[in-house]
Amino acid sequence: MSADNSAKVLLVIGGGIAAYKSCELVRLIRKGGADVTCVVTNGGQQFVTPMALAALSENPVYTTLWDLKNEAEMGHIQLSREADLVVVCPATADLMAKMAAGIADDLATTLILATDKPVMAVPAMNVRMWQHEATQRNANWLRQAGVHVVDPDIGPMACGEFGPGRLPEPEAIWLEIADLLDLDPGDVDPAEIGEFLEVAEPEPVARGGGLGSLLSSLIPRSAAKRTQDELEAQWSEEQSSEEPEPEEEIPFDPEAGGSLLAGKGSAAAAPPTDPEATNHMAGKGGAEPEPIDGDEQPVSVGIGDENGSQDGHTNPLDGQPDFEQEPEHRPLFGRHVLITAGPTREPIDPVRYIANRSSGKQGFAIAAAAAAAGARVTLVAGPVFLETPHGVDRIDVESAREMAAAVKGNLPADVAIMVAAVSDWRSKDVSGEKIKKRGSAPPALMLTENPDILATTAAGGNRPSLLIGFAAETQDVVENAKTKLKRKGVDWIVANDVSGDVMGGENNRVQIVTKRGVESLQNMPKDDVARELIARVAEELETSAERDDND
Repeated sequence: MSADNSAKVLLVIGGGIAAYKSCELVRLIRKGGADVTCVVTNGGQQFVTPMALAALSENPVYTTLWDLKNEAEMGHIQLSREADLVVVCPATADLMAKMAAGIADDLATTLILATDKPVMAVPAMNVRMWQHEATQRNANWLRQAGVHVVDPDIGPMACGEFGPGRLPEPEAIWLEIADLLDLDPGDVDPAEIGEFLEVAEPEPVARGGGLGSLLSSLIPRSAAKRTQDELEAQWSEEQSSEEPEPEEEIPFDPEAGGSLLAGKGSAAAAPPTDPEATNHMAGKGGAEPEPIDGDEQPVSVGIGDENGSQDGHTNPLDGQPDFEQEPEHRPLFGRHVLITAGPTREPIDPVRYIANRSSGKQGFAIAAAAAAAGARVTLVAGPVFLETPHGVDRIDVESAREMAAAVKGNLPADVAIMVAAVSDWRSKDVSGEKIKKRGSAPPALMLTENPDILATTAAGGNRPSLLIGFAAETQDVVENAKTKLKRKGVDWIVANDVSGDVMGGENNRVQIVTKRGVESLQNMPKDDVARELIARVAEELETSAERDDND
């Protein structure tokens, strides 16, 4: 994109002290020849005013989703689609968490979720917040989703601490924007930014005068004021020190005693109160509470019978759900699920290979469903062009032997679902140079058998508790699947007829073959097939655990 006014930037300003730098960023974007429109969150408006941003950008500033004039034409959709780049700066911990979770509860998060344009996030927050596991997880998820997350600078914070989390200077942010939009950054020299930062660092304001003194007197600092050299020295010492030993994790025991844990229904009712004495101070002429006669006994409320009744009194806790250590919506929590997906490529020479038409869509859908069910998912993927599902550890391989090694290296697992369409054969001798056409006779291609990943896993010492294979068939689907179930020594075979457009398509119709029988699912989207399969996997693991407990 050339440096002209056609480049449009939508700047989302979050609620952090670093929001004050957005004014300079707007000026630099305009100076670079791009158009900028600002969206300010409620928190952002505490640090920078819409009027200032409107004056600098020469565009309206948007602050609310509930603007009748704009939303009559779905203004948030229009805003998100007109921009060439959405820049979230500063991206606070709260904003990043909402972006990662897909929450849309205000104008800023709604348009971020609705946009189909590139998104760039520039985090700025306290060093501890940035280093927190939750924030790092959110940043990684955003990167996996295609968001360009800029690493924060290391330096002194407004809170008095030192470390990573500081918003980069506007000049550095503008260079990132210009690079993403293919714009000429102008006279900003990246080599001079470090020198600029040293010059631009404000001198400390003397106590007793100026805005800095006023703010420091009104806003208590979280740490004593120290020089930058002292802050850097402390941060370096913390980084070089050994990490503390992890505390011993104490498993939750709902039956444990103690003052903080009470059994359901074990509390007794409060002593009865004279109804006429209740709220006696609320109205005029109210009588003082009368003493309770000594012969009246307090009524206890217990669990009672199965209907929640005891001596004619209703149990107020009746119907309250019991505490669930592993909620139903995450039935695979704590489980490791290993999945293979996609085709394999077996090289013939540097430009040719043996492969198949597998797209990997079904395997990736199963990985996504398993992760959503709470499992730790390892996905060994052949050469496909699919985005990694959220919360999934992906290992890319090309050949069958590479896939076999990756599977072996990631065992043990509770469940293994082998969806990949692995090439049965490979070239015995791979040519180091492109095989040339010589005469009319084609070259002889000698093949050798690839390792059987499914059978090897079934016979190995780290065999998963539940081992599932896939069978892509073009005829006698169920019978071939039953034969494969016995021959491979697996627990389930998920068979599908690939004679149509299943490979590369969006729908699939599968039949789950087990020793107990055959279950046929209707033709449905591959995402739905994945959810149905994972639901049955969770049920099977739960049933197996119950059998083990009874033995």
